[in-house]
Amino acid sequence: MNINTGDTAWMLISSALVFLMTPGLAFFYGGLVRKKNVLSVLMQCFIVICLVSLQWILFGYSLAFGPDIKGFIGDLSWAGLKGVGFDPFPDYSATIPHQLYMIYQAMFAIITPALILGAFAERMKFSAFCLFSILWTTLVYDPVAHWVWGIGGFLRTSGALDFAGGTVVHINAGIAALVTALVIGKRTGYPAHTPHPHNLPFAVLGAGILWFGWFGFNAGSALTAGNLAVNAFIVTHISASTAGLTWAILDWIFNSRPTMLGTITGVVAGLVAITPASGFVTIFGAIWIGLGAAVICYISVAVMKSKFGYDDSLDAFGVHGIGGIWGSVATGIWATKSVNSLGADGWWYGNPHQFFIQIKASLITILYAFIVTYLLLKIVHATMAIRVREQEERIGLDLTQHREDAYTVIE
Repeated sequence: MNINTGDTAWMLISSALVFLMTPGLAFFYGGLVRKKNVLSVLMQCFIVICLVSLQWILFGYSLAFGPDIKGFIGDLSWAGLKGVGFDPFPDYSATIPHQLYMIYQAMFAIITPALILGAFAERMKFSAFCLFSILWTTLVYDPVAHWVWGIGGFLRTSGALDFAGGTVVHINAGIAALVTALVIGKRTGYPAHTPHPHNLPFAVLGAGILWFGWFGFNAGSALTAGNLAVNAFIVTHISASTAGLTWAILDWIFNSRPTMLGTITGVVAGLVAITPASGFVTIFGAIWIGLGAAVICYISVAVMKSKFGYDDSLDAFGVHGIGGIWGSVATGIWATKSVNSLGADGWWYGNPHQFFIQIKASLITILYAFIVTYLLLKIVHATMAIRVREQEERIGLDLTQHREDAYTVIE
């Protein structure tokens, strides 16, 4: 295949859109924490960009997408981008330079560990966060990306569908978030004193940037500027809109008022859930996926968290983990080859087998992410204390970890 300039232009834009999602996540999470911790969240998101970008170039991309080793991991043939040039990427009959595909996928690798921090916000040491992020990206994200997307990956060859990261990004990060919340423990004073968002407009701005960037996340995964990208773009928007509206209605019913925080949480849940399905479902499927995401994630956030007592600070597990599981399974219901001939029909279209393939892929990802994340946290904790001291937590991470203050008032 020859390089197509239109496809290349679209994928350059998509790469920039997905990059923007991590700063957007910084504002989304940053607005939801207390003001004494907002810079710590922004710093964690931005340092992930720097750390994972270098990891990806040096060896991460080769592990995730390099020549296959028994369906589990890529070898190091492409370490340091050796052999990764400007010829077309050798898959999907791609018409974009290999290096462009590499940097597009780098943006996915960057945001995934950043999502996890929503579960332990306001209480992890910065040094421990840096070490954990590098280890987790290398030993959890890279293998799962290879299983699902790499040539020869065993979940890909088994027929599992994940168009833009339902298992690779959201289930993976969501389960890691739950494990981290359990290992690191609750915030001081939680749940008797549950902190409120210090700057909800920041969070709304972040959610808007995420929504905007998600078009590159999902529609860009088509790798072409064609009909499949158009479909992914539209169903992404419809699922998010459906979920945001549904969550507002649920708030109205159960809490007497629709809330801004609930609406943006619903929007993100809808974006998460449609991610694996965006290149395989119609608008009809997108509406059902968005509706289901809002209801299931609402139950997770409003009921499950208090019932089981874990402190998932910013609902990283409740939205990304639960929403990712629902989206992956729902792909097995509403996928149709009329949208993507390289995909499969789901249960709704007469193929229940795809539904069970999706469940299997989700369960494997859950189990692997849970076990390896737990082990990595124990290793990091044995190397350095993973949590800040109680006094540091009370003062706030902005001052104790970075000696900065987000809201300095000059007399």
